[in-house]
Amino acid sequence: LAQLKAQEVVPGDLLVLRPGVCVAADARVLEAKYLSVDESALTGESLPVAKASTALKDGALPLADRNNMVYMGTLVTGGQGLAVVVATASLTEMGKIQALVGQAAAPETPMQRQLSQAGTQLVLLSSAVCGGVFAIGLLRGYGLLEMLKTAIALAVAAVPEGLPAVATTTLALGIRDMRQQKVLIRRLDAVETLGSVQALCLDKTGTLTANKMSVVELQINDACIPVKDEHLQTESSSSPNSADPIQKLLQVITLCNESEREAKTTELVLQGSSTENALLAMAIHSGVDVKQLRQSFPLVGIRHRSEDRNFMQTLHSPPGEKHLIAVKGNPIEVLSLCNWRLEASGVAPLTQTQRQRIEADNDQMAGNGLRILGVAYGHTTDLTAETHDNLVWLGLVGMADPIRAGVKQVMPVFHRAGIETVMITGDQSPTAYAIGKELNLSQGEELHILDATDLTNLNPEVVNALCDRVHIFSRISPANKLQVVQALQRAGKVVAMTGDGINDAPALKAAEVGIAMGHTGTDVAREVADVVLEDDNLETMAIAVSQGRTIYNNIRKSVHFLLSTNLSEIMVMVVGNSLGLGQPLNAMQLLWLNLVTDIFPGLALALEPPEPDVLAQPPRDPTEPIIPASDFRRIAAESAVLSTSALAAYGYGLGTYGVGARSSTIGFMSLTLAQLLHAISCRSKSRCLVTSQPLPPNRYLAIALSGSILLQFLSVFVPGLRQLLQIAPLNLIDAAVIGSSALLPLVVNEASKGK
Repeated sequence: LAQLKAQEVVPGDLLVLRPGVCVAADARVLEAKYLSVDESALTGESLPVAKASTALKDGALPLADRNNMVYMGTLVTGGQGLAVVVATASLTEMGKIQALVGQAAAPETPMQRQLSQAGTQLVLLSSAVCGGVFAIGLLRGYGLLEMLKTAIALAVAAVPEGLPAVATTTLALGIRDMRQQKVLIRRLDAVETLGSVQALCLDKTGTLTANKMSVVELQINDACIPVKDEHLQTESSSSPNSADPIQKLLQVITLCNESEREAKTTELVLQGSSTENALLAMAIHSGVDVKQLRQSFPLVGIRHRSEDRNFMQTLHSPPGEKHLIAVKGNPIEVLSLCNWRLEASGVAPLTQTQRQRIEADNDQMAGNGLRILGVAYGHTTDLTAETHDNLVWLGLVGMADPIRAGVKQVMPVFHRAGIETVMITGDQSPTAYAIGKELNLSQGEELHILDATDLTNLNPEVVNALCDRVHIFSRISPANKLQVVQALQRAGKVVAMTGDGINDAPALKAAEVGIAMGHTGTDVAREVADVVLEDDNLETMAIAVSQGRTIYNNIRKSVHFLLSTNLSEIMVMVVGNSLGLGQPLNAMQLLWLNLVTDIFPGLALALEPPEPDVLAQPPRDPTEPIIPASDFRRIAAESAVLSTSALAAYGYGLGTYGVGARSSTIGFMSLTLAQLLHAISCRSKSRCLVTSQPLPPNRYLAIALSGSILLQFLSVFVPGLRQLLQIAPLNLIDAAVIGSSALLPLVVNEASKGK
């Protein structure tokens, strides 16, 4: 034998497979002796897979069912074997996943598309308007240079240049807030996209479940004993060596067990298969002293499962007593070896009626998606017999990969938020169905499940149609996961994909939002994901969706404010020039107005606290523009009110002082203050200031408005600014007109909400 580096392995080499070995390449099994391999990172199977050397009859079997193959990157958990290498590097299943990841492209987010579209429209519109103002000014006899400066200033004012700063800053602050919730954002715009999610594809193993086998119930003497967090939910003070059926079962599953407890740590760390670790953990938490028990019943022989015997038995030789046989395995096979059962009063004959009851209990537990073991024991004087019968039946042990804490509670939150939940798993259909039913993925309706073997044979058009109706996809390969995500996207949905394994990587990259588990997830999954849940807690996803929706709503509020104020400036200039009223605002005033009213109030609106019902609303339509047509009408109406009020104040100046700096100053001050106060109105489309349900306070907006108003008054009193902006002195009557024209739009726009 020679020990080689993984990169030196070539097709034709023989791999020696032993527990703890990480398989270096895809290989065909030649010899297998109780060989089992953990393939969860590749296939999503929560249990180790038993391997055999027999040839497969069906060449189109799913990856998880090819039990005569071992794959690169998987881990040998038990037994031993030999395998011949058939594929290395990019030709392995892991290599194919890498190729899929390279081919998958991250789609453009909804807000990117909407902001790009809105920006293009605004540039075209502002160019046309500014060109019109320039032409009207020339026709009215204004100087070429003067109109050129005004047109350029108006073009600057018309385009909301504060929007990129608002969007970027808001998303960055969202990342900071997410970090405090143990959600790591790897791509800036993923924050907003979380709020747009319409379909959430959930990987079962490691995301919905803990990817760790655990005992969930026992069936002993027609009684169901629940097990929670490895603790029996029953009171029993008997010692492990007593004749109590529960304690006797704990004794047998401890003896018929190859898992070992690490002695170097104070925590419970077990080394062995996931099934035997789960059994031993329950026994330890139930008070069994494993070391003392195994010393009292020394192991003298062990017979593992085989192709013709689906159970394991161990032989023990306690000093001065008969040899003890401990058996666990397939319930029906173990039951066939039993003629007795242990009751509280002692050993009693096992009747036919009791056998039928045990078989019914086994069927019921299997229907709930549990992996079931039958447990029995006996005594013998013959150590050479291959199989012992006349055993004493103890009970059934039901195990499952348990649902993560909090997952069951967060599912109704997603459903209330209008998000479809789809489970994608490599597990078999009965197991997946039981999990989906427990989590109520179908929201009370009939639960639809589709197997990967059916998915492969369907036309793409049929797959697209089915994805809208199927709640669970089982026996899924990495390529199938990518296929499901892309089918949902073709149906027009914004898709989020959660996962932790290498097999999830292509789908994580292709989804609008790829969400990886930070604690148990693989490096590959975290590398391609947009979002990493640091504590693997799916509950934080609901917080992230709420934050994403709030950010998008706040950006819309900022865009609404910026467009309505900028449009009011255009209206004032167009009307003033068209009616021959002179220049209501000069070029420097337009630039100052844009500086004072756009950035800080816009940022403050983007920091609005979340609305209480943000997760009670359905996801927005990804095709809907960031400012829909109905909002444009509202923006136009609000801008008309702002510009009318400012023009009225400017008209007062014209009537009192004529065309000149003083009337222009009145119009300038009126429009600036009115725009700043308009930020208050933009906090909500429906709630007004005097509503019975007031909006939560926004201290950032209060600071922004106070600072901006202070800057505006500095322009009046600081000589350098006053000269730059051509501001003339004002009296008390002028100040009253300015204050009235600034407050009037706020009152009118608030009163018109909901109409």
